[in-house]
Amino acid sequence: MTETDRPPEPSPDTVETRRSLLTRLRDWGDAPGWREFFDTYWQLIYSVARRSGMKDADAQDLVQEVMVSVAREMPDFHYDPARGRFKSWLLRIVHRRIADHWRTGVAARTRTVSMEDEAVPEPLDEADFEKVWLHEWEQHMLQLALRRVKSRVSVQQFMIFEMAELRRLPMSEIKRGLGVSTTQVYLARHRVRKMVRAELRQLGES
Repeated sequence: MTETDRPPEPSPDTVETRRSLLTRLRDWGDAPGWREFFDTYWQLIYSVARRSGMKDADAQDLVQEVMVSVAREMPDFHYDPARGRFKSWLLRIVHRRIADHWRTGVAARTRTVSMEDEAVPEPLDEADFEKVWLHEWEQHMLQLALRRVKSRVSVQQFMIFEMAELRRLPMSEIKRGLGVSTTQVYLARHRVRKMVRAELRQLGES
């Protein structure tokens, strides 16, 4: 593996932030810590459950079941960022809860879609689950990082970043649409991109 190919080491701040939160979760009574954990991961868990074929209500229930499972397993969990164990550990819990859901047979008997319901995808087989999890993880963490950064920069700066970095619009269109200079576009794009990368490191997705 070349120096360019090697993934960046997690920064001390990233490691300590993640370790600090998971340490707090050992205390079931730490409401702020659990709220932070729930706010960070509930949408990810819900999305994976839906893509696994679960209906909306079942997916919402699964989120709660996963939170309970996390609480039960926290005393035996040891955070090891060098091995990326947290992502795999959470994947295992979610996968087990989803497998239990389908194994009961209740979901299979009640899994009907009325004309008013949104179409629900077929349940994922085991071979595809990890691929879905990793894809949803990356997308979720990116969206979470973007939301956090958006709340900390001006509307104009974030619009420049969105148009230049996410939508890849031509420089001329950005300048004309927002009434900004080339320098403003470069500066805003660089600043917001740096902040997004910092948030991704904070979330464990360098």
